[in-house]
Amino acid sequence: MSEKTQGAKSIAEEAFGNERKFKQLIDALSGPSRRDRQNAAAALAFFSKDHPDLMTSHAGALVDALNRPEAQTRWECLDILTLLVDYDSRACDKAILGAETALFDEGSGPLRLAALRFLCKLGSTTEARSERVWPLIDEAIQCYHGDLEFSDMLSAVTDFSIGNLSLQVKKELAARMAFDASNGRGALKRRARQILDNINES
Repeated sequence: MSEKTQGAKSIAEEAFGNERKFKQLIDALSGPSRRDRQNAAAALAFFSKDHPDLMTSHAGALVDALNRPEAQTRWECLDILTLLVDYDSRACDKAILGAETALFDEGSGPLRLAALRFLCKLGSTTEARSERVWPLIDEAIQCYHGDLEFSDMLSAVTDFSIGNLSLQVKKELAARMAFDASNGRGALKRRARQILDNINES
């Protein structure tokens, strides 16, 4: 664990049970300092891994933080929102626009990956949400095919494929994966076939 990562983890541990410290982190997400926003987002991401339920009342601040210019603040907040889907999916609906912007950010692969993971998680919860986010997921599959993050992106799409998807989304996802399932190689081919198997079994 790097010194920076260890520092974020330590701050997160200090914030648990310390309401003043926790509020300072939340407030820093909208503060004027880029560095403070990034550090706060990183600490809150650690905090959320152990205490996601304590973050639900602050979903609005996380959604707002998707408007910050720096990539790290946005990807950390998207990671937190992904965890929050299981606790308050309706609050997470408000993050779709920010996630869409992040998904097509040309400057940051980790940001694009975090956005896709969030959209896949949220989209897997109901048929209506699957239809709402599928066009974005579909475009990302096409845009980033072969990119460094693509394997991890397909992992998120695999989880999406076992979700509560509409019949139309299942049909279009199967069509999108058919080429790689037949003509891909290695892990890409296996992942594409797994997605098709998931759709056929559901």
